Amino acid sequence: MAEAETSVLEHIPGLRRYARALTGDPAEADDLVQECLSRALARRQKGSEIRNLRAYLFAILHNAHVDRLNERQRWSYNLTDEFLESRLSRPASQTDRLALRDLAEALERLPEEQRQAVLLVGYEGMSYKAAAAVMDVPIGTIMSRLSRGREALRRLTNGAPMANLRKVQ
Repeated sequence: MAEAETSVLEHIPGLRRYARALTGDPAEADDLVQECLSRALARRQKGSEIRNLRAYLFAILHNAHVDRLNERQRWSYNLTDEFLESRLSRPASQTDRLALRDLAEALERLPEEQRQAVLLVGYEGMSYKAAAAVMDVPIGTIMSRLSRGREALRRLTNGAPMANLRKVQ
């Protein structure tokens, strides 16, 4: 039991990074990680073995995030520009910080599926197979989303306008 808890603990920093990148808010990211761990604990069954704990935890985190997005769409509120500006704008004092801010803004502008693929593979270093398992899609879909997401990031960070992409249903 203690060994399983230790192995879960080693994945928390990665879960926090991914959650923070998805939400953009440290407090919300912590809540998302807590919800992920709570769901994992609630689903734990005696005798059942998880083959890839990291992918399993990231899948739970991903699904919790999607659940929250769906809930927000149902309960959307109008926020004032002043509130949004105070939450989103931060003065940068260094060139690297500006570049990171531009990248974060570019990530925010990506379609959700592309952003998730870029974060899982590019930021978290997951394999295509593991990312596909987390997002519950075929590997080819991950590769396609990753390719389109990377190209869109290149355009956005170089100042070029992003192609008018539409979501294919």
